[in-house]
Amino acid sequence: MARTTPHEPAQIDDRPLYGRIAALLLDELRDGTIAPGERLPGERHLAAYFQVSRETVRQALEVLRRSGLVATDRRGSHAALPARPVQEQGTPAFPLGSRSADPCAVDRATVTWQTPPPEHARALGLAPHRPTLVHRYRSATPDGRSLRTAVTSFSAVALAEVAELARYRDRADGATPAHLRRAYDWMRKAGLSLHHRDSITQVDGASSVRVTRRVHDQYARPLEITDLVVNAERDALVYEFTLPAAG
Repeated sequence: MARTTPHEPAQIDDRPLYGRIAALLLDELRDGTIAPGERLPGERHLAAYFQVSRETVRQALEVLRRSGLVATDRRGSHAALPARPVQEQGTPAFPLGSRSADPCAVDRATVTWQTPPPEHARALGLAPHRPTLVHRYRSATPDGRSLRTAVTSFSAVALAEVAELARYRDRADGATPAHLRRAYDWMRKAGLSLHHRDSITQVDGASSVRVTRRVHDQYARPLEITDLVVNAERDALVYEFTLPAAG
């Protein structure tokens, strides 16, 4: 405990004395005076510090234990870290790079039914000139300067097995907004395991980087390919993932 002078509980508080002591201890947990994991002083020290009885200190500590803010083991009581678990990470966001680092970014996404770029057709195993669902995404600053663009082409397998994607064929006019944020969830719902491979290269003669994502299923069948171009001067590309604890 950092303070050296006795801490007197406020007399105008109508809570029980142990409740006031628990609140004072909680303040010290929250402001970092007692760091997470740090052992608390013994009951005798706390009683002298707060000028209360050891029984009052015991009751105050019990309040904090029930709240998960203090834990007690063979070494004594120590401050616990009051936090909720991070929400489980689901599938990556679609399309690749859809979360711009600029909070003011303006996003636009559409779909078309057309012949994909030649390199996409080859990666997806599509015959030349065969049309498919192509998703286009653009993130720009409010004044129109481009931050990132992404073009995604879906395979025949994805459209045949993922009903939610196939429905977009009739709406693929290139004008109707279509973010398809749940595309990867739809694939998983259809029983497909998703395997991502991302490669990053620098765009020649430009301050941009290109990220190419290829996704295939558990049978090594291609599902989609995305080319993302990020303006490296104005935006940052952040990859975030969660590893489960070792069992």
